[in-house]
Amino acid sequence: MSFTLNEATISEMQNEMETGNLSAKKLTMKYLENIAKYNETVNAVLEVNPEALHIAEALDVEREQKGSRGPLHGIPILVKDNIDTGDKTHTTAGSLALENNYAKEDAFIVNKLREAGAVILGKTNLTEWANFMTDGMPNGYSSLGGQVMNPYGLGKFDVGGSSAGSGAGVAANLAAGAIGTETSGSILSPASSNSLVGIKPTVGLLSRTGIIPISNSQDTAGPMTRTVEDAATLLGALSGADAKDAATSLIKKGLTQDYSSALNMDGLNNAKLGISRDYLEGLDDEELTIINTALADLQKSGAELIDPISLPTNLNDVNVLLHEFKSGVNAYLKNLSNNFPVHSLEEVIQLNEFFGEEALKYGQTVLEQSDEKSGKLVEAEYINARLNDIQMSQEQGIDGAMYENNLDALIFANNYGAGIAAKAGYPSITVPAGYTSEGKPVGITFTGKAFTEEKLIELAYAYEQATKQRKAPMID
Repeated sequence: MSFTLNEATISEMQNEMETGNLSAKKLTMKYLENIAKYNETVNAVLEVNPEALHIAEALDVEREQKGSRGPLHGIPILVKDNIDTGDKTHTTAGSLALENNYAKEDAFIVNKLREAGAVILGKTNLTEWANFMTDGMPNGYSSLGGQVMNPYGLGKFDVGGSSAGSGAGVAANLAAGAIGTETSGSILSPASSNSLVGIKPTVGLLSRTGIIPISNSQDTAGPMTRTVEDAATLLGALSGADAKDAATSLIKKGLTQDYSSALNMDGLNNAKLGISRDYLEGLDDEELTIINTALADLQKSGAELIDPISLPTNLNDVNVLLHEFKSGVNAYLKNLSNNFPVHSLEEVIQLNEFFGEEALKYGQTVLEQSDEKSGKLVEAEYINARLNDIQMSQEQGIDGAMYENNLDALIFANNYGAGIAAKAGYPSITVPAGYTSEGKPVGITFTGKAFTEEKLIELAYAYEQATKQRKAPMID
């Protein structure tokens, strides 16, 4: 079978490069051609790395002289634009206030990508400040980059947030994969909205050093790809302990960074999965039918469903985020160069007011609410909210439900269970489950206890291979 770029997997690209039918330079050029052809429509890529082709050429020479570094050697990857890249691309969080920000060095995970041989193709647009700027801002909108569009329904379907550009870009075949970030739903939402696989890892599996923060308690980066295998490949390359991020000290000794053994087509056999029907409320009839079909497919593949189970649903308190955002973003901004116009959240708010409508089309209510907090994380309001989040999401939530029912994972639709997993700091993986009659993508999401990514990948891969629901969008 001849190689075609669109919908090609990372392993297929590697095979082509190993046999000499393709080079990293040619692969990068093909994706650049796609960006030139489609990005004006989907508005997913905020900036192309001017060094991408040089990096690809150097990797081709290295492959010829020394062999491949591994599965990501020469593979073009997009990075969300709240993740530092210490090259000739900016890191802006989609904000006009950070329009001219060049990071001094790579984020830890970007350095991991480079070590693995990936080509950093460019930066993706996002919901401004990772959707922690204001109330009522559309998913995928930033004052710097404009509106990201869902390639499955331009202007018709929600593109998801906040890693909207990463989602739309990979769905539209503008890169082999992308890195998103999530505080609560910001990988799972655009992944399910754009018919992708997205992994929101356990907080601590991936370093957050060099990522513009929202919440130290909940933030994590993660891969967004077209297949479970590709997501597993990226996750393995990204994970690792970082002395600058205390959360990564939680990584268990010997925890795998190679998830290939989890790619088991029989992975659902004898699996025990729990469904909370409370978390399916909000789906329309057609979407619910798709999820129920997916549940039936899980059973056909050997899974036992415990339906329904009970989970807490009153987890809407945002006080932890409001307090931690000011603390984290001030710590990030203070390290910008002395001549940069902002070094605190307060100064960002002031500069936005100076820009006026251009920066504040939807206001900045959330930035202002956060700035009213001390940023010292000493208030009883903050501490009590954090302790309650842990109690409700872990002990009385995911851990409690999984222990009580002896479950391997919980099942949700799209990003509907993102909040409880986010507050717990626990992993989730979403996989395409089908499309409505209008073509709107629907995803099914597997969530587990801390550091159970390998099991979740096994379950998701078995479901993906049994159903093969993903279809490429038609955006010509």
